[in-house]
Amino acid sequence: MSDRLIELYPFFQGGMNEKDQETGNSELVSSVMMRFDAVRRRLSQIGDMHREVVTALRTFKTLKLYTNTKKRVGSVPGVDVGDIFFIRGEMALVGLHAATVDMEFIGVEDSGDREDKQIAVSIISSGKNADKTEDPDSLIFTGFGGTDKYHDQPSDQKLERLNIPLEAAFRKKSIVRVIRGMKDEKRTHGNVYIYDGTYMITNMWQEEGQNGFIVFKFQLVREPDQKPAFGIWKSVKNWKNDLSTRPGLILQDLSNGAENLEVCVVNEVDKENGPSLFTYVTSLHHEVINIRPMVDPCACGRRSCGPKSGSCACVQRNEGGIPYVDGVLVTRGPTVFECGGSCPCYVKCKNKMIQTGLKFHLEVFKTMDSGWGLRSWDPIRAGSFICEYAGEIIAKGDDEEDDYIFDTSRVYNSFKWNYEPELVGEDAMNKVFENISVSSSLVISAKKAGNVARFMNHSCSPNVFWQPISREENGLWCLYIGFFAMKHIPPLTELRYDYGKSRGGGKKMCLCRSKKCCGSFG
Repeated sequence: MSDRLIELYPFFQGGMNEKDQETGNSELVSSVMMRFDAVRRRLSQIGDMHREVVTALRTFKTLKLYTNTKKRVGSVPGVDVGDIFFIRGEMALVGLHAATVDMEFIGVEDSGDREDKQIAVSIISSGKNADKTEDPDSLIFTGFGGTDKYHDQPSDQKLERLNIPLEAAFRKKSIVRVIRGMKDEKRTHGNVYIYDGTYMITNMWQEEGQNGFIVFKFQLVREPDQKPAFGIWKSVKNWKNDLSTRPGLILQDLSNGAENLEVCVVNEVDKENGPSLFTYVTSLHHEVINIRPMVDPCACGRRSCGPKSGSCACVQRNEGGIPYVDGVLVTRGPTVFECGGSCPCYVKCKNKMIQTGLKFHLEVFKTMDSGWGLRSWDPIRAGSFICEYAGEIIAKGDDEEDDYIFDTSRVYNSFKWNYEPELVGEDAMNKVFENISVSSSLVISAKKAGNVARFMNHSCSPNVFWQPISREENGLWCLYIGFFAMKHIPPLTELRYDYGKSRGGGKKMCLCRSKKCCGSFG
């Protein structure tokens, strides 16, 4: 914890009361996750990317910004089956799995036997304790021990220490939370953790391990009537290997090769054979003529721009910081400035995001009651770029009877996404302004020409937000609209953003059914 944060700590009022810390709910869990990731992103931007997680976790623990501290058997309030986490510490902050090892246990009161005083409540199926399994409804978990801590001398595992709570859960038929760890395909290093629901330990035995010594094995079987979680990941893996196995497949690639990743169309609801015809374009079209350059490009040469590039004009436009760190947007703001066409930096420059195409395998699918929708086969980390809103710029007022309109002048529900300066040791005056207002109204129609964004439905409780992006083209600034993940989004979760309302009020009835539904939009 920095000296500056220690100085601010007595005045910081962002902590939770004891009741909220002990038992949470979906709103508290979402708040903790969003605030933590915002701090982690900012620390990555201004400091050591390899230390930001430790620093952020230490800060949140010091300020008591966590929930569900009461350990329990079974589900955790506010954490849903299928929720994903990109850092183990996130699971600790929301009470899903706080142990640093792959098994967590609780004490059992009024127990006469020593062996019954501890019982397993959750395991993480990754690392040395997880046997390889492709079964989404069961797994085999290897016990602990069998290796001398200091001399690395293997031996037989014994029914002691961490194996006792597992054996107790088996004997008492107590349910155990299971988190599956999967390699994150979008990062060189790191896992994605999926909460796969509750399991029962149905069998326990000993067998000879690979090193010739005896190990304990625990078989866990998933409890019935839970929504699919890890099973979705296995299905997606199969579809990526063989698209023909995707149920309801109508079209292999909606973009017809225009995107760097195929966008399939799926209908498992009725017999409609795809959305209405339109011209697929990958970006918003600006009428730009070749003129004498009016915008100073960066001078970084044929490399990636970065915070240490003192002469980088693009970095300076973003108030001295690269807006993207580790492939995600750090903060929302009035405008993000990306390197443009006249900049000499190479195509994979860290300051080029929305102009480099799709990052996730997206799917257009038929919803039950909202027409066609959009979702991803891949897990999406908070702050990740999803797509831009492509189409044609039209004049205000030309949008009558057009259901594919994006209008920056609409009134949008406010929400907090950026980091709190106090949590990174900065003065509160450094708060980044989040209310986005575009000086000149930009109205985009995707009715005749557009991309995947035209299929993203409205929600009053969205998981996606929009961000103005500016970049230079032929000497002029051109404005684009990029969509980013508001939170971690599991695979096959529908992507929705807030359509906003006209100044006179919403024109269409909202059917998003969220707890914060405003009743209308558009």
